[in-house]
Amino acid sequence: MSVKAIQIRAHGGPEQMQLADVEVGAPGPGDIRIRHEASGLNFIDVYQRTGLYPLKLPHTLGMEGAGIVEAVGEGVTHLSAGDRAAYASNPPGSYSQARVMPAKNVVKLPDGIAFDTAAGMMLKGLTAQYLLKKTRPVEGLEKGDFVLFHAAAGGVGLIACQWAKALGLQLIGTAGGPAKCALAKEHGAAHAIDYKSEDFVARVKEITGGKGVKVVYDSIGKDTFEKSLDCLRPFGLMASFGNSSGPVAPFSPLILGPKGSLYVTRQTLFTHIATREATQAMADDLFAVVLSGAVKIRIDQRYPMAEVAQAHRELEARKTTGSTVLMP
Repeated sequence: MSVKAIQIRAHGGPEQMQLADVEVGAPGPGDIRIRHEASGLNFIDVYQRTGLYPLKLPHTLGMEGAGIVEAVGEGVTHLSAGDRAAYASNPPGSYSQARVMPAKNVVKLPDGIAFDTAAGMMLKGLTAQYLLKKTRPVEGLEKGDFVLFHAAAGGVGLIACQWAKALGLQLIGTAGGPAKCALAKEHGAAHAIDYKSEDFVARVKEITGGKGVKVVYDSIGKDTFEKSLDCLRPFGLMASFGNSSGPVAPFSPLILGPKGSLYVTRQTLFTHIATREATQAMADDLFAVVLSGAVKIRIDQRYPMAEVAQAHRELEARKTTGSTVLMP
């Protein structure tokens, strides 16, 4: 059958994304076919569009979606036709009305979570889960500990603000402008720093009484990496998980010693969800915290799929807050 999808035939700007007719067939072994009710927008989509993370072309974009399972392939036992389902998954392809994809990262969606909410939370929520629960400093995290989270008013950030509060952590968030800082605090950040008007290193030291934080969670990359190291206490962890301002420049590990014998890691969600069992366990944790009300998913932007170029422009210009979803 033929469906509408957003494809790129060359890497580049938002104008490279074109609405196209693509053929979707029956699922093979280990696959499912899903019809999307909503798809999520994430910065990784920008990296793939520009070629920072190159794709084999032509390719449909999108790493996150929710909808109804239409058919399952041989060997798939955890899903059935008619199930409500959601995912964050490789390969890309969620910017489409329907697709065939590997089943291992697709999970049943609880009835209490709407499709658009799921599309706006799977990749972002699973990212917050592995950061706060698995990407921890060598000395661990305890209630009352300070952590620094950049882009705290974004999709991942607002989830992390709430989840960190539920865990008893004091999250210091950075964001661009008073409105975004207020949004982070409304969602559980203990402190918010406007990086446009404040020196976030000095403010972190002030907030922590000169000690610094145990861990920095950084999706910004080039613009924040070096200063983030100066926010860490001895034996602290610098956890890089994105590069919205560009890739981090090469650096010498020698600088980590004088700064306090620091640890540095570069994380990616897809290592954490490499198996169906790991994906399900993380998703169960995410669903539980959302259904409990401790974490609320804020969707501030909705676009028809055909207007995805504008959605990308606004994301790259840092005009968005919370999650963004595309409606097929």
